[in-house]
Amino acid sequence: MPITANLYLNGVKNLNNGTVDWDTDTIKLALFTSAYTPDQDLHDFRDDLGANEASATGYTAGGATIANRTVVTDAVSNEVRLKGDDVVWTITTVLAFRYGLIYKSRGGASSADEVIGYIDFAAQSLNNTTLTIDFDATNGIAKYTVA
Repeated sequence: MPITANLYLNGVKNLNNGTVDWDTDTIKLALFTSAYTPDQDLHDFRDDLGANEASATGYTAGGATIANRTVVTDAVSNEVRLKGDDVVWTITTVLAFRYGLIYKSRGGASSADEVIGYIDFAAQSLNNTTLTIDFDATNGIAKYTVA
């Protein structure tokens, strides 16, 4: 089933003030355990998620880059949609996760990586499988409405 993300308040701010450029910056999706509790109002950097990133053979710490990102506007619905390719991992040991974090990767400390949005998958535990995060082809990875 295609999914879309919930946006962090600071994520929308950073997309609009140019701190995060969806089209050209390195944007990643990382997986986090149920020990993380999202706070859309206060969380602004990846280190706010604590030491709760998932781990397994086949999953790379820091997540995977979302390729082919575009920004699409829909004048009928007054929506701005952030789109990109699905993310795929081939997992060969147990991977337990609940959240997917979408963030701007600066390639260094997690305290510098701006968060954009998160996805609540509910508690998941997978083993020896291919995990595909199937982003919604119509609505995109995330969207916001212009009032």
